[in-house]
Amino acid sequence: MAEPAPAAPRFTALAESVPAVMDLLGSDLLGSAPPPACTTPVPARESAPEPVPEPASESALEPAPRPVLEPAPDSTPDALLNAAPNTAPIPALNAALNTAPIPALNAAPNTAPAPGPDTGAERPFRSAFSAAPLAMAVVDHEGLVVSANETFGALLGAGPDELAGQPAADLVDLVSDARTRHAYGEVLRGRQARLRCARRLKHPDGHRLWVQVTVAPLTPGSPGVLLSVADISARRELQARLRHLKNHDPVTRLPNRTLFFERLSAALETESYERGGSGRVGLCYLDLDGFKAVNDTLGHRVGDRLLAAVAERLTRCADEAGHGRTSTPLVARLGGDEFALLVEDSTGTEQLAELAESVLSALQEPFEVAGRLLSVSASIGVVERHAAGSSATALMQAADTTLYWAKADGKARWTLFDPERNAHRMTRQALVSTLRAAVERGEFALEYQPLVGMEDGRLRGVEALVRWRHPEFGTLTPNRFIALAEEDGSIVPLGRWILATACHQARRWQLDHPDEPPIFVSVNVAVRQVWDSDLVADVAEVLARTGLAPHLLQLELTESAVMGSAGRPLEALRSLNDMGVHIAIDDFGTGYSNLAYLSRLPVSALKLDGSFVRGFQHEEPEGAASRPSPADEVIVEAMIQLAHRLGLTVTAECVETSDQASRLRRIGCDTGQGWLYSRPVSPDRISELLDGRV
Repeated sequence: MAEPAPAAPRFTALAESVPAVMDLLGSDLLGSAPPPACTTPVPARESAPEPVPEPASESALEPAPRPVLEPAPDSTPDALLNAAPNTAPIPALNAALNTAPIPALNAAPNTAPAPGPDTGAERPFRSAFSAAPLAMAVVDHEGLVVSANETFGALLGAGPDELAGQPAADLVDLVSDARTRHAYGEVLRGRQARLRCARRLKHPDGHRLWVQVTVAPLTPGSPGVLLSVADISARRELQARLRHLKNHDPVTRLPNRTLFFERLSAALETESYERGGSGRVGLCYLDLDGFKAVNDTLGHRVGDRLLAAVAERLTRCADEAGHGRTSTPLVARLGGDEFALLVEDSTGTEQLAELAESVLSALQEPFEVAGRLLSVSASIGVVERHAAGSSATALMQAADTTLYWAKADGKARWTLFDPERNAHRMTRQALVSTLRAAVERGEFALEYQPLVGMEDGRLRGVEALVRWRHPEFGTLTPNRFIALAEEDGSIVPLGRWILATACHQARRWQLDHPDEPPIFVSVNVAVRQVWDSDLVADVAEVLARTGLAPHLLQLELTESAVMGSAGRPLEALRSLNDMGVHIAIDDFGTGYSNLAYLSRLPVSALKLDGSFVRGFQHEEPEGAASRPSPADEVIVEAMIQLAHRLGLTVTAECVETSDQASRLRRIGCDTGQGWLYSRPVSPDRISELLDGRV
């Protein structure tokens, strides 16, 4: 059999030079398997000034990618022909082309093709070239169109003959940006193997379309390149729709969290505010009050419709706020019943405050949903600051914190971010994160405040008060960290340490001053210690280890904790009382004040809150004698008499003047505690007080 002519492999190389040809021609023409799924095209910079027709809510056009440059192939013909070794031959066409070469495509450089009628070998190729659904054109080394098929002409709204001789770069906009223009020139000169980019063209009838342009050389040694153009408008439209679905909430059709953070991050970029504007950014972060009740009682379907109605009102507020300004606030649903309004190039906190007020007003009117009138309100956290130096994470943290403040302050309101209040919150968080480890590191110490007998002025006992020697914040009093310790449970190990240290110190005083009557030590106990630990066992173990007599230990619980005791706490208090430990109610008179509990609880002492004692007198002008408050004195006297009838002792807190002390002594108070006698002091100072009167 005679060797086939080179026309067929050259057409194979021609087909291989256009990656999309094999897919777009289809199996009907080539007799091959169905084409694989289309790969995503590599877009390039947009050439036309008009924006891409995206959904109205899209934030911005996607940036123009760089054109793809591929390295030049091997210079030998075999390298080009064998570039795709896994590509099967095209039998239907190659069989017809195994005759003579194609003069128009295979002429030597700078050699014009010989005129003459088409041979039988050329006709199948030309028919395939003309009928191909992919727009193609042969371009010479100067960039002029040599020939184009019908699809190429239809794509540009011109006949193939009209396109011959025209610059191909102008037809498909390959010269509008320097990078693409340079890449195109490199392919024409044979220095690069291929250029692939996406361009946006305008059809003569007025509509615009996206195309993928591929420029690849013909066979090595042949002049010119093959230019193919695929209409990817449908694909781009599908991508835009998918991107819209990805970035928008299906319930409210608002931008979702993903798109919101993209816009927020873009607004905080340096290039954004250096182009002009105020250089500031504002955020209203809101959460619906009472929405969970709607979901729980009426179902999620009604809840979703309510969210959509809320979204409409928020959008109206944003449109009104953006009227007459450079931009309209972006409204987004971040999830659940949380929404955000992003204000780019804000003018100050006043603008954000007005927006927050308008949102609250818009939500006041009831919503008609599913034949019902539903009412919801919103708590809004407002943050406004310079974009420079800010991050999306920091801005959202500030907004979330401020939203929490708005809810804590009573809901249905907006709250502006306060750096000082936030610093306090950060300090609180820092304390919480190091509290448990501080117990292990031994950062706590005890000071003791005397409890003095009102009749003889002798030291009867002390109250142990814990101090945190914080390495960063200095010495902290209990009101700074005890509540935090109760929240995270670290009060249990801290309470054990306080109990053991105080009992050990009380026993030491007893041993160091054997001639003095032993003093008792009073230790504060949180109700969580009773629930989360075996307090009875802890007390018994400490007393046994230190040798302190049980009656020299007094445990103080707040009135609200003791009055609400039931079950396990009540059993623990009774067990401690049976052991001989005294139980005192601290801050008595400020909580429930349920006197019926006093007869049933194993309580041995009451500590009157300092607010009663402070009301004992009024300072008169010009140094006049102090005048007592009759009401407070009557109340305190009644409580002391009641306690004595129940067999309880009474301690008055916050005794600061001798006049207060004398009046308390007159109405029968047993012991006093306050700055009149001593501030909280070290154990050594208590040792000194044991040697004489206060």
